[in-house]
Amino acid sequence: MRVVSGTYKGKHLKAVPGQSTRPTTDKVKEAIFNMIGPYFDGGLALDLFAGSGGLGIEALSRGVDKAIFVDREGKAIQTIHENIRTCGCEDQAEVYRNDASRALKALLKRELVLDYIFLDPPYKKQQLVKLLEVIDSENLLSPKGIIVCEHGSDVTLPQQVGSFEQVKHEDYGIISISIFNKIEMQLENIKGGY
Repeated sequence: MRVVSGTYKGKHLKAVPGQSTRPTTDKVKEAIFNMIGPYFDGGLALDLFAGSGGLGIEALSRGVDKAIFVDREGKAIQTIHENIRTCGCEDQAEVYRNDASRALKALLKRELVLDYIFLDPPYKKQQLVKLLEVIDSENLLSPKGIIVCEHGSDVTLPQQVGSFEQVKHEDYGIISISIFNKIEMQLENIKGGY
């Protein structure tokens, strides 16, 4: 597992020991960032089920200003810290051991608005729709923000969840990627295009 592109390109990332997390493969990671980037001009990212931190680190490598990493497993938190040190991006990262819903509440208290949210929950405990609803109702996504959902290809997410609409969907074997953004953003883009 490595950083695919950007400032930290080629840096090797450790995987979380044990079977509790499944890292996003380099191929899928590259596909995700080709869909949403591939490079960024700043912004704040949230890697909510961070595991090894691969998605958040990739976002930092490609130009995001800061990334917040959240995972509930102690081994994952330790691995994220090691991978951040390997890339030398400690000053751009915040790492928290917490569960997803508590982490979102904590972000709300800080009045943070996120530009990129990566949701990659354990496939057996799929909770993506509920998380999308919370992010929507609490207004945690910036107007031009993007949410990337990684899930099992046997899971079909709705086209619309609250004010979010699924704008892209790709299958990679047993893994699917669904990308959401705000519906008003799409209407604005359409109006601006004429």
